[in-house]
Amino acid sequence: MSVLTPLLLRGLRAPLRQLPAPRARVHSKPPREQLGTLDMAIGLTSCFLCFLLPAGWILSHLDNYKKRE
Repeated sequence: MSVLTPLLLRGLRAPLRQLPAPRARVHSKPPREQLGTLDMAIGLTSCFLCFLLPAGWILSHLDNYKKRE
């Protein structure tokens, strides 16, 4: 490393110090409405259908995808 490297890095970091940091809006209140059993079942089923079913299809047909046609 050269002698000028710390000076160059300090010059690059200087503009970042002047920017205001955004504050996160975190709420710790309980939910207004509790989710019911039907809502949970619909949510879990839709997650399964959207994410796990296509991945399972690809993994089960992996040998077909490896074959050269």
